[in-house]
Amino acid sequence: MKKSLWILTFCVGLILQMSAQQVGNKLPAVTVKNIEGQSVRIDQISNDGKPMIISFWALWCKPCIKELTTIAEIYPDWVAETGVKFFAVSIDDARSSSKVKPFVDGKGWEFEVLLDVNGDFKRAMNVNLIPHTFVVDGRGEIVWQHTSFSEGGELELIEIIRKLKRGESLN
Repeated sequence: MKKSLWILTFCVGLILQMSAQQVGNKLPAVTVKNIEGQSVRIDQISNDGKPMIISFWALWCKPCIKELTTIAEIYPDWVAETGVKFFAVSIDDARSSSKVKPFVDGKGWEFEVLLDVNGDFKRAMNVNLIPHTFVVDGRGEIVWQHTSFSEGGELELIEIIRKLKRGESLN
């Protein structure tokens, strides 16, 4: 029992260490497609000095769909209040990525959806578990990240965006 607990603790620590490496970094120079099929260079996305949220998800991930649906309901209010821009990055493979646009259209999501079919963006960001959400400040630096979703998680996310808008530290 002690050995398995140690292994679990080691693995969780390793995952946290790997994901913590992204905080303070800029977005990587990788190219993905938007749902209209146009190429988007990730290191060139911006929001006129305002924060951005990037959330990795997949069609098969129920917590991801719940997170994005919850955020979609309040996203217009977030934009009006803070000017935040939200990017939902699908990690679905080439076989299922054709289903992303009809799914998104059916949900009526108003944020930008990107397709990371080859997993280049996911690998560059050390995303191992989804949903995995990153907050990028107005200077393009990754300042916060979180994996999983639970009810009320969107409240923590908007509070982080509000702090950034006010120029407050996240620590």
